Amino acid sequence: MRIGTGWDIHPLVPGRKLLLGGVEIPNPLGEAGHSDGDVLVHAIVDALLGALAKGDIGMHFPPSDDAYKDVSSIYLLQRVLGMLDDYEIENIDCTVILQNPKLRPHVQAIRESLAQACSIALDRISVKAKTAEGLLGEVGEGKAIIAQSVVLLRKHMTDGDELLEDWV
Repeated sequence: MRIGTGWDIHPLVPGRKLLLGGVEIPNPLGEAGHSDGDVLVHAIVDALLGALAKGDIGMHFPPSDDAYKDVSSIYLLQRVLGMLDDYEIENIDCTVILQNPKLRPHVQAIRESLAQACSIALDRISVKAKTAEGLLGEVGEGKAIIAQSVVLLRKHMTDGDELLEDWV
């Protein structure tokens, strides 16, 4: 088993889409970023890379590289999923901190989008939405968004591994 954590923050600006887990959330402000700015997917990517001890999102998809300008964060996630090799996702637990809009009506769609993108069962994805209660500077003022993620990976089992598991 391997565990990784990820964290990301983006300013919210006019003229950009607010994307979370690949789902567009209606809002006059969206995430500023080199890619599409999906802060939740970026946190998951960092958690996956951390669990694999393979650096972070900026190392693999640098903002200085125009190939990633406005690219879909789901595409970046799928590239990282291709690095899992002998591992598979046991579960992903995420928290999004955003003052407005309220995300509760969108959580199920975000979970479904992430489950599909990661090719895992819906019950392996948790997404929680919190406000900053007016605190945390720019986040509490509605000028920024934060996402955190924890990922647990497990090694693919082979027939021999199943026998060993029976003894544990």
